Amino acid sequence: MAEVINMPRLSDTMEEGTVAKWLFKLGEKVSEGDILAEIETDKATMEFESFNEGTLLHVGVQEGETAPVDVLLAIIGDPGEDISGLINPDSSTVSKVDKAQEPAPRSEPKSTESKESSQIVIPNGVEVITMPRLSDTMEEGTVATWNKKEGDTVEEGDILAEIETDKATMEFESFYSGVLLEIGVKEGETALVDSVLAIIGPKGTDVSGLLENFSSNDKSTPVQAEKEIAIPVVEEVKIETPKKPVAISDTTSNQRIFISPLAKKLAEEKGINLSQLKGSGEQGRIIKRDIENYQPVSSVSASYIPVGEESFEEVKNSQMRKVIAKRLGESKFMAPHYYLTIELNMDNAISARAAINSDPNVKISYNDMVVKASAMALRKHPKVNSHWTDTSTLIAKHIHVGVAVAVDDGLLVPVLKFADQMTYSQIGTNVKELAAKARNKKLTPEEMEGSTFTVSNLGMFGIKEFTSIINQPNSAILSVGAIVQKPIVKDGQIVVGNTMTVTLACDHRTVDGATGASFLQTFRTYIENPVTMFV
Repeated sequence: MAEVINMPRLSDTMEEGTVAKWLFKLGEKVSEGDILAEIETDKATMEFESFNEGTLLHVGVQEGETAPVDVLLAIIGDPGEDISGLINPDSSTVSKVDKAQEPAPRSEPKSTESKESSQIVIPNGVEVITMPRLSDTMEEGTVATWNKKEGDTVEEGDILAEIETDKATMEFESFYSGVLLEIGVKEGETALVDSVLAIIGPKGTDVSGLLENFSSNDKSTPVQAEKEIAIPVVEEVKIETPKKPVAISDTTSNQRIFISPLAKKLAEEKGINLSQLKGSGEQGRIIKRDIENYQPVSSVSASYIPVGEESFEEVKNSQMRKVIAKRLGESKFMAPHYYLTIELNMDNAISARAAINSDPNVKISYNDMVVKASAMALRKHPKVNSHWTDTSTLIAKHIHVGVAVAVDDGLLVPVLKFADQMTYSQIGTNVKELAAKARNKKLTPEEMEGSTFTVSNLGMFGIKEFTSIINQPNSAILSVGAIVQKPIVKDGQIVVGNTMTVTLACDHRTVDGATGASFLQTFRTYIENPVTMFV
């Protein structure tokens, strides 16, 4: 039986998509799991996987064309199958409403059993909401907070839940109105993208068994009911105002404490003094995670453990930590790393920075100088500004430098687009803004996408020298250590100098040793003679 595939919603803000490339032609065989097309969203160009098997019978959106979410994208079925009834000849699209109201074709009794076994019938008016893909690397999500409970009325545009991805905790907006009939993923639980998150529909609609049917038959195809079903009369209900942070007065400091209702309830159950907590939510409000991670302060040293006693503190891995582990593991074991280290004389860089910062309106850091020098060196050594694919090496003509930023749950890499065209001040301003957003989990996916090279600086922590794992799909990452004073030889004399050690990690598939060494020589010229970066 032919399967209608609609334009998917690949991000939380996506309203339409552009087909960048079709990977199959009409008449070709498609297997479940094949990448059917590359679709450009408002945030990234993403691969769209087929969940069906069969022959590509119809393409509704051609390469380069743009179509709204849920518009007919393609039809997959058996060779020679009649699909004329699924295609609107005027617009080549099929709306969800038309599909729901269109009478299903009559079939012979012997085929009815097969149809029922591969399809799940959804009552009219009911919407099954699945775990959204809120970032380009997201494979699963954790429900941090439900803002609605079963039985609550939901309006289109309401914030339904807060979902923790591998990069941030993001608000998930409902695109439907109705009553929250059933929740598929409880608070604190993790589910794969496209798993059933919730079911919304008219009050009183019987959806018992829908969750079980979806989870027990991954290949089931949801279809609207073939007949109108009797829906109980919707009684007038009182729409509850979405829960807002509760303001509590702290009698010890006369300050107001903002806390979510769920966090307040958990704090009361655990007997936690809220004045000892610092909220990590928006505008400093205390949320569920703060209560769960709270460690009481004891009058006895917290680090004291009696001799002979063994103990562990179990900290649940966040989505960010899981993805960091996966991506870095893949990079380390798939890309053949090698490392090149040089020591730089920073005397001129120190003098140049002091001169630039003498202007009260300007404030640059050594890291800003490193980013600028890296970007300009990439201009002269484009092979370092590349990444590997199975069929070719892609050498980027643009220079987007990722800057590693440490956050509580791990590491984020916001990206400076066209860094080689930025001044010191522009680099400094952008890095500060992006780093602040990273620490507050406010970075958008597009602000973390597209890097062609990465800089990781631990010098501010006093680390003299270290190596980094390449941030795929980059071909290289520069590890920057601290500036230290030490005896150096200058003009045949031993004098006190300022040096900084940097290490370039390279992917040997794309960057040969000589290429990496040449890049570092150019980088040295810029850093040791900062005036050359103004030319």
